[in-house]
Amino acid sequence: MEKEATTPRPVCAQEALALLNCAAENPYDRDKCLALLDALRECIAQKKVKKFSLAEAGSTSTTEAPKSK
Repeated sequence: MEKEATTPRPVCAQEALALLNCAAENPYDRDKCLALLDALRECIAQKKVKKFSLAEAGSTSTTEAPKSK
């Protein structure tokens, strides 16, 4: 019998991703993003999240976002 390795999904990942994508949209829709922020806050409160962190994906190199001029 084969066991499938599944990576657990981070708590409130869907809500956080939706908020980040909203902030990146052009044109920026502040009201939509505020609604998504409220949804993320609700998830955090419901799941009793105290802190988030970003983990390296098994690589030693780091990636930087391009700096705007």
